Amino acid sequence: MVNDLTGVTDADVIIVGAGPAGSSTAYHLAKLGIDVLVLEKAEFPRDKICGDGLTPAAVHELIAMGMDISTWNRNRGLTVVGGGHTISLDWPDQKSLPGYGMTRARMQLDHDLIQHAVNAGARLMEGITVTGALTSPTGRVCGVKAKKGRGKDAEALEMRAKMVVDCGGVSARLATSLGIEKATKRPMGVAARAYFKSPRGNEDYMESQLELWSGVPGQSALLPGYGWVFPMGDGIVNVGLGSVASTANATQLPYKKVFEQWIANVPEEWGFTPENQIGPLRSAALPMSFNRKPHYVSGLVLVGDAGGLVSPFNGEGIAPALKAGRFAASCIAQAFSRTTSAGIDRAMSEYPELLREEYGGYYQLGRVFVALIENPRIMQLCTNKGLPIPRLMTFVHKLLSDGYERKGGDFDDRLITMLTKMVPSV
Repeated sequence: MVNDLTGVTDADVIIVGAGPAGSSTAYHLAKLGIDVLVLEKAEFPRDKICGDGLTPAAVHELIAMGMDISTWNRNRGLTVVGGGHTISLDWPDQKSLPGYGMTRARMQLDHDLIQHAVNAGARLMEGITVTGALTSPTGRVCGVKAKKGRGKDAEALEMRAKMVVDCGGVSARLATSLGIEKATKRPMGVAARAYFKSPRGNEDYMESQLELWSGVPGQSALLPGYGWVFPMGDGIVNVGLGSVASTANATQLPYKKVFEQWIANVPEEWGFTPENQIGPLRSAALPMSFNRKPHYVSGLVLVGDAGGLVSPFNGEGIAPALKAGRFAASCIAQAFSRTTSAGIDRAMSEYPELLREEYGGYYQLGRVFVALIENPRIMQLCTNKGLPIPRLMTFVHKLLSDGYERKGGDFDDRLITMLTKMVPSV
């Protein structure tokens, strides 16, 4: 143990996890002149289960970070298929958001992001498994316990810092080791995906399938969940399925069986065959609606999936992770100007406030949305009656993709903003 504000440190800030949340936090801290050390369990390049879609909100954050995304695969919007209807919706072109989205495989995206953070001055250690937190005599988090290597030959390490940021994903092992458990009554999702070589790999729109059929569409049983087909460029598609429930305990999806039944009945020309599949089908949980709080306590900050920042509307976690990393870095920089633990905590209290202001009401609406659509009858009614109405779907697309202007904007933007302020924050 070390004193709260004295003692030798290995970095000003230690970040656990080098996904989008960790890399964003590290980049913004490094640009502010703060010594930051990122600890990553795997070694790059490494894969993560994801739809690989980047909404305009995510693209905005990447541009603000100065990332070179000029060669990444762009798309114009989202095609929604269900109830015998198909509608293609362009991304809204907003003053604060670009009018395009992108796809980038997480194998590449995460490597690009952490390299960008390192180029800005962050330090990276790979092959480090964080096992717990170091605490001061007063109970403040002041570092981490970790292992370097695998098995019985692993080297035990202790590293100290003024602040620790848990960006360790859905497991949030550091937060969990301190008793910060997830709330089981918040929405939880599960997603599974595989890559295929396909003639659909160069299309201009990502696609969402609201109905998955066990056989001939419209003449067979509906399968649980929803599907997606995201063009990655170069003749590759990310094909996946997901399910979301209003509570973590309700999320049950036999994803492998459902996936196999679904792709066996899509059009043959799509090429979703075993010989065209690239790598195995893999799955992951999606922690939603701030399902792990507090987002800051006594020297520990939660960013990204560790804090349950995935959107209940569409399962996206990259944009919130990138934005939360920017918020956290700004608050940490302000906190480091304070000279007492109490002063640091006061400065850091702005971080959860920024998250609530940005997402609190929006995610509360998302909880209502999930509670409605997990009822098959309501979902079918919305699909059959809503998809044929382009004006309604334009509004829904802006709502579900977090593509609305927080200030000003058109009628849809103002309506969504009003709704987010009418409901209590999550």
